[in-house]
Amino acid sequence: MDPAHIRAFAERSRAEVAQRKLDHWGRTYRERGAQATLQAGHALYEHARRVRPDFPTERERAEDLAHHIELKRLLDRAAGAFAVR
Repeated sequence: MDPAHIRAFAERSRAEVAQRKLDHWGRTYRERGAQATLQAGHALYEHARRVRPDFPTERERAEDLAHHIELKRLLDRAAGAFAVR
C-alpha cells in the first residue's frame, strides 16, 4: 500500500463522507425500497461472521439487547408526547 493513499484516506473530510453516505442510502431507499437496506445489513452480518466466526459474542448480544430495550423505552416515552389528551 502507498502510505500517501492511507494518509489521504485517514485525513479525508468526515462531513463529506457522512453526506455521501446519506445521499447514497437515500437514493438507494427511494430506488429499491427498504429491502435494499435489509439486504445490505445481511451482507454486513455475513461478512462479520466470515471475519470473526464467533460474532456476535454473548456479551455483544446482551449489550445490543440492552440498547434496543432503552431505545424502545425512549420511543414509548416520546409517543406519549403525541397522544391525544
